[in-house]
Amino acid sequence: MHGGKVTDVWDYEPPAEKKATEGGWREAVEIFPDVTENREIMTTHVIDIDKSPAEIVWSKRELTVDERKSGLIGQAKAEFQAVVDAQLQVEMADDDASGDLDAVSAAKAVKDARIATINAATTHEEVDAL
Repeated sequence: MHGGKVTDVWDYEPPAEKKATEGGWREAVEIFPDVTENREIMTTHVIDIDKSPAEIVWSKRELTVDERKSGLIGQAKAEFQAVVDAQLQVEMADDDASGDLDAVSAAKAVKDARIATINAATTHEEVDAL
C-alpha cells in the first residue's frame, strides 16, 4: 500500500527483505459471495483497507440465458473442431492415410443439431435440461 492506495497484491507473503525495504505490506483476506452454479458468476472486487486484515470483497452477478447458451454453443463448436483437427492430422500425415470425411460430416450434423436444441431454449430451466 502506498499513499493509502493498494499498489500490489500477492497471494503469498512477500520475502522479509521486500517487506522491510518497501513497507506498507499488510495481511488481507478474500471474501467470496455464495454463487449459484450456472446462474451467477463472480465479477469485480473492492478492497477495504480500513479493516485489519484488509478485505478483498468480491461481487457477483446473474448470468443471462443467452450467456449460458453462448457457452454451450461454444462447447459444441469446440467438439466439432476437435474432430476436424483430428481428421486433418490424419490427412496431413506422411503415411498417405486419408482423413475420414464421413466422420467430419457426422460431427457437423451433431453440432448443428446441438446448436438448434440450444437455440430453442428460452429459460434457465430449459438450459439446465441440456
